[in-house]
Amino acid sequence: MKKASGVLVAGALTAVLAGCSSDGGSEGDGSYTIGVANFTLSGPYFNGMDRAIKARAEKKGVEIVSTDAGGDAAKLASNVEDLLSKDVDAVIVSGGPLESAPAVLNSIRAADKPAVLVDRKFRSGTYSSWIGPDNEAIGKQNGEFLVQRLPEGGTVALVKGGPADNSIGQARTNGVKAALGKAPGIKLVEAPDFGNWSSDGGLTVMESLLASHADIDAVFCENDAMCLGAQRAIKDAGRDDTIVLAGVDGQAEALKAILDGTNYLVTGLNDADVIGSLGLDRTVDILDGKKTEKDTVVPSPRVTKENAEKYYDPEGNF
Repeated sequence: MKKASGVLVAGALTAVLAGCSSDGGSEGDGSYTIGVANFTLSGPYFNGMDRAIKARAEKKGVEIVSTDAGGDAAKLASNVEDLLSKDVDAVIVSGGPLESAPAVLNSIRAADKPAVLVDRKFRSGTYSSWIGPDNEAIGKQNGEFLVQRLPEGGTVALVKGGPADNSIGQARTNGVKAALGKAPGIKLVEAPDFGNWSSDGGLTVMESLLASHADIDAVFCENDAMCLGAQRAIKDAGRDDTIVLAGVDGQAEALKAILDGTNYLVTGLNDADVIGSLGLDRTVDILDGKKTEKDTVVPSPRVTKENAEKYYDPEGNF
């Protein structure tokens, strides 16, 4: 179960992170107040990560003040200023699709507070620590799976989240392309429109692809939410017995679809529960004066029907 993921995956990760921290420094009394600045909580992934941070904080006796900028960069900066005015001890930043936030990081630095980035690592600016996945590696392992699935070749459709400069989406798709490009007989079709990381967006984009391409054998989506929407479109078109899907993140609904033996065959685990929990732990370690890694890549195992039960938890945050 994914509940076991919190134990199995996080257990392995905790061992990794423990090796990156020293036992030196003060332990602190656990009475920290930590701000969480979310660029957006509109998607299940970021919402799940915010809930995971809060759940982990409750276990550690840490107070959380969480904000939602609603996808507005100026609002995110304003929210951070507000958190700092409340004299939080540190700020966790969940940047979502935002590529950079200089005003945010500059404000936190000027206040001499730790800034911990979860999932998204900004392209510029000074931060204390980052915890997230290797997105290109996730895409590559999905691509390798599809190569094995299509030994005689075939057409693979790519559904992107957007916008065009989104480095996380680019890395995932580049990884898939790198793997598929080495296989003979595979043709790539890129959707002209973005799915905006949502199930409804994936549905709309897939409907367009199906109308214009009769030869699609597989679909890679840059996240599970879009793939779940694409799956609906494929089923509605009566093509779910000929088209398979590959996604990213390990969203509970995607894991259930994989477990149930549908045409959703694989995802790359980028667990919001794990990253959120580790982000909170990292922040507390910094506040406790422990030596920590600057950047920590969280392992992202490939999840198929053979191992999906280990990670599936219908009661999880994501």
